Amino acid sequence: MSFLTLAITLVFVIIPLILSKTLNLGLEKDTIIATVRSIIQLLVVGYLLQFVFDSENMIYIVLMIVLMIVAATENARKKGASITGITWKLVVTFVFIEILTQAILLLLNITPPTAQYIIPISGMVIGNAMVLGILFLNRFTSELGSRTEEVELILSLGGTPKQAVHRQLMTSIRASTIPTIEKQKTMGLVQLPGMMSGQIIAGADPVQAVLFQLLILFLLLTTAVISSIMLGFLSYPTLFNNRMQMLEGRLENVD
Repeated sequence: MSFLTLAITLVFVIIPLILSKTLNLGLEKDTIIATVRSIIQLLVVGYLLQFVFDSENMIYIVLMIVLMIVAATENARKKGASITGITWKLVVTFVFIEILTQAILLLLNITPPTAQYIIPISGMVIGNAMVLGILFLNRFTSELGSRTEEVELILSLGGTPKQAVHRQLMTSIRASTIPTIEKQKTMGLVQLPGMMSGQIIAGADPVQAVLFQLLILFLLLTTAVISSIMLGFLSYPTLFNNRMQMLEGRLENVD
């Protein structure tokens, strides 16, 4: 694909812009910003990845992963700004998931220890963890904000903070993992994954492309569950003080 072809594909950006303007949806600014950012970021990353792949230097690989984690943390923390220490909680979650998945892949010799495998897989894992983190934080702060009286009632009856937020915590974890699970249920029937389609377009054996895509699906399933659980159990204690009282002003959902 040439840059001229890319310019032609902007018609797919113009269509939603026209619809947004016609229906007064107010999405024009965000759509333009998202388009410009995606073009710049992907082009920069494309040249950067070419350099990293050619060098095959582990230091550059680690730096790329660190960059992904920093960017994911910065994006997700805005949704949990009302939770004390949300930044380090997100970092711990993302780092743990990255180490766990890569350790399994490399120690069991599922994928080779090369930049061509480590970086793309890390990007999918960390990106999925970021989205799940945002979904969880949105739902968790919303659940607690609407059920504050219920939480305080359980605390007043002698319940622990864990008991007081158990229902809201479990509901938020389930709600944030549902999209990943439902997507996996219909994979291949409703949609063909982009990575698998890309491999097939590039000439790879369809069966091998499917096997590799299944690996990614299983990875993302683990990522979804662990992200929500870790973030949940790291977050809820900071909503209470040493006297097991809910702190005021901690449940606002930040946009």
